[in-house]
Amino acid sequence: MIKSISYWLCCGFMIGAVVAAETSDYQTKVVVKGLDNPWSIAFISNNDWLVTERSGALRRIINGQLDVNPVAGVPDVLYAGQGGLSEIFLHPKFDVNRFVYLSFSAADTTDRKGNALVIVRGRLQGNKLSDVTTIFKSDPLRKTAAHYGARIQFLADGTMLITSGDGFNYREQAQSLDNHFGKLLRLNDDGSIPSDNPFLSTPGVLPEIWSYGHRNPQGLIIAKDGTVFEHEHGPKGGDELNIIQPGKNYGWPAITYGVDYSGATISPFTDKPGMEQPIKYWVPSIAPSDMVLYQGAMFPQWVGSLFVSALVPGDVRRLAMSENKVISEDIMFSEFGRIRSIAEAPDGSLILAVDGNEGSLIRVSADSP
Repeated sequence: MIKSISYWLCCGFMIGAVVAAETSDYQTKVVVKGLDNPWSIAFISNNDWLVTERSGALRRIINGQLDVNPVAGVPDVLYAGQGGLSEIFLHPKFDVNRFVYLSFSAADTTDRKGNALVIVRGRLQGNKLSDVTTIFKSDPLRKTAAHYGARIQFLADGTMLITSGDGFNYREQAQSLDNHFGKLLRLNDDGSIPSDNPFLSTPGVLPEIWSYGHRNPQGLIIAKDGTVFEHEHGPKGGDELNIIQPGKNYGWPAITYGVDYSGATISPFTDKPGMEQPIKYWVPSIAPSDMVLYQGAMFPQWVGSLFVSALVPGDVRRLAMSENKVISEDIMFSEFGRIRSIAEAPDGSLILAVDGNEGSLIRVSADSP
């Protein structure tokens, strides 16, 4: 399928006047069909991919073909509601240590009514994970199967950031620093606590907390200059794109641009002293699900743009950026439905994971000459 797209450069925070247009061609191709709710993608190489299925399987795609045998050694997950197997992320030195990180929801072994967000690390050897170790388990337990966050990224110093959602029914806890609800967390690659975390020496505060006041953060990307971009689901309206600074409060639920699903007011405030503002928000909601900062050679005109996948109604938003501000927004790939994940392949193509129990992977590449 060959498409032609136009980029409209706008001024202003949300919507502005058209000042320029550029046209570029791309083609889309279905690479894999029949995936069970694909959630995250990682690339061992351009021809060797790993994809999570939320139902609990880690799948491998080699030379465009889905291996019929899932990767062995993946822990059992709680597949319920929004829960299941979520992120797959390779250690920055994967070529040396073969470390793979997985995030998922898991039932507690002692309290079967409770569950948690869990991060494990294992070594990928052949088509099997070995030496699987739990390096993080959220606390306290939740009785809901929603709003896990569950994204992972590595900073340049080798530490890792983890997003942890508010559990849906625990939103007030996002403002409290004695729990993991509604937080970004920073750990060393083995799960230990870095010595320079912002709350390390603050009594009564969990030392792994990096930022707080989040709802359900499912987009996380780190620019080459160290800027941490995060997006999170709002309630009914109020999805946010933020730049994360350590120790800062991002406001949920004390401030929000959204309302409750019933239409009731969550907070009458959109700003308060000591709480950070998003660099962009969406009303109505688009349900942002993942994000990539494009740096590839295949589409030089896209370099530096944030691509945000969205579940409602289902598309990708290309955000042109200048000095960490959004200067325009284009809606792309709306023909595929709910886009759960977006990733940049080693060759610079974009890979879209289409949600659903008959999910698929779509490759977006430049036109052939």
